[in-house]
Amino acid sequence: MHCPFCRHSDSRVVDSRTSDDGATIRRRRQCPNCSRRFSTSETASLSVLKRSGVSEPFSRAKVISGVRKACQGRPVSDDQLAMLAQRVEESIRSSGLAEIDAHQVGLSILQPLQELDVIAYLRFASVYRGFDSLEDFEAAIARLRAEAPQGEDPVEAPTA
Repeated sequence: MHCPFCRHSDSRVVDSRTSDDGATIRRRRQCPNCSRRFSTSETASLSVLKRSGVSEPFSRAKVISGVRKACQGRPVSDDQLAMLAQRVEESIRSSGLAEIDAHQVGLSILQPLQELDVIAYLRFASVYRGFDSLEDFEAAIARLRAEAPQGEDPVEAPTA
């Protein structure tokens, strides 16, 4: 690690602390040349491999923007979307892989989105899984109804 002040090529770690629930390590360093202190932040990189073969860093913002379209007109807040993106990232990181396929990112979005809003889930799943017919929607709705607690219809419109 180069010193940001004198560009010396070495530094000594004075203190290390974890932050962001252990996802980031913050290190206090001291330059042996100029004796000035500075901080560094280290995170494990997580890359997404796109269908085109291009690899790019994982982005919670991209997860949120993709899910936001499915949630348009639904009672879903920005905070709920941020929590969903965090759950997706934690799920992906728990796999232990440094690079994950874009398809896997989409799959890891489905369950938290289903728990958040079933209509938004159906919208997202219809695009993500490429529903081609009414039968695809009917099969997804039947599966949601089969998984719902007894006596509750997850797809039924709320009565006011």
